[in-house]
Amino acid sequence: MNDARAPEFDCAIIGGGFTGLAAATELLRLGRSVIVLEKERELGGLASGFDVGGYELERFYHHWFTNDLYVPELAAEIGAQHKVVTRKSSTGMFYAGDFFRLSTPMDLLRFKAIPFGDRIRTGLATLWVRTIKDWMALEEVTAKQWLIQLFGQNAYRVIWEPLLIGKFGAHADTISAVWFWNKLTLRGASRSKDGGEKLAYYLGGFAEFARNIGDYIRAHGGVIRLGVGASKVRCGQDGRVHVETGKGEVVARSALLTTPMPLAADILDAPARYKDELRTIKYIGNVCLVLELDRSLSDQYWTNVNDPSFPFVGVIEHTNFEPTSSYGGRHIVYLSKYLPVEEPLYNMDADAALAFAAPHLKRMFPGFDAAWVKRAYVWRAPYAQPLVVKHYSKLVPGFETPLANVFIATMAQVYPEDRGTNYAIREGRKAGQKIDAKLNAVASAGDADAESVLEQRQQGVAADE
Repeated sequence: MNDARAPEFDCAIIGGGFTGLAAATELLRLGRSVIVLEKERELGGLASGFDVGGYELERFYHHWFTNDLYVPELAAEIGAQHKVVTRKSSTGMFYAGDFFRLSTPMDLLRFKAIPFGDRIRTGLATLWVRTIKDWMALEEVTAKQWLIQLFGQNAYRVIWEPLLIGKFGAHADTISAVWFWNKLTLRGASRSKDGGEKLAYYLGGFAEFARNIGDYIRAHGGVIRLGVGASKVRCGQDGRVHVETGKGEVVARSALLTTPMPLAADILDAPARYKDELRTIKYIGNVCLVLELDRSLSDQYWTNVNDPSFPFVGVIEHTNFEPTSSYGGRHIVYLSKYLPVEEPLYNMDADAALAFAAPHLKRMFPGFDAAWVKRAYVWRAPYAQPLVVKHYSKLVPGFETPLANVFIATMAQVYPEDRGTNYAIREGRKAGQKIDAKLNAVASAGDADAESVLEQRQQGVAADE
């Protein structure tokens, strides 16, 4: 397929999510040749889309915060800055059979589920969290310990504990305070002057964004192969990286893996000890039940469900953020649940998941009728969220692997930040820059060796004469 003596590409990128796409655009900007291998038939990873009556929708809900700089920067680079829109968001909570708004400071003061003194403490503590810079000190404690100390038992029990358990289940008590610190600071920094939250979106959706980046890559000489997954990555005796796929071998000067750590371990021809280190990063899965409705459930965009008897951690009414006109008048609702892939809900089809969810929706929204649902879809992700435990910085692998010129950049490495499109793009750009520098260093070393050999030969000729 390729001549091993003259590799076709400077870098083979495995994975067509936003990390891989950002790395490709950066390498192309630096004058490198790239190929992106994506095992699915479309780009975008967790942001890939599906058809809803002729309109496209993300399989998993997506937005970004107004302080997320890398997404709009990349949009501007590909000439799509006009597709970035910013809108006000509404956030609430379902607790003890009632709804509470929690979008502004005044909403918090009215939050009667905790005593007034705890509301004041919660507001002040949330502001103070944004001043914390030394996140390394938080690696010593769990989120549970830190939140109780900071907000008190009442606020922890009502507000934070249900979210931790809803997100991480049986692992909730092991999660590092660093993970929650990042969540609080990120959301706080995305608020407007009146304290309300603003979020950003890409017109046409994130799947459209991924396709637009793909078009840009192709227009600038990059190659993208869809439906082509990597089965093995090894270093050949020729000093090149060989990527084996079901459709032949790709040879390149370097390779970047953007897959989850366990999948990277499966395909890397690396020492067993290193592959075991990759597998120490554990993940939890996610199932998203997406409902196409003929009417709205509520006026909230994002409702955290702080009720342990409710099977979903969040109800995200997407069309209270992105207008229904984007989907032919349909109302779109995501019901999200993080869970081990062995749990029954994870493996239900759309009809079974809807039948399971409907009584709970009825309890949450008494007027709800299953006849409102025109269609249901279910999507699964086995590696949706890395488990960020105490001292995670000592567990997460670095950029380089034991294989020469083979690198790894995934959402598990954005720490102390949490996964998200913004940081995927940041890591992809950084990866592209590092790979370019590494290839330059290899080339310089090769030139120096060649000059040394030539000089030795010249000296030998002079001695003979």
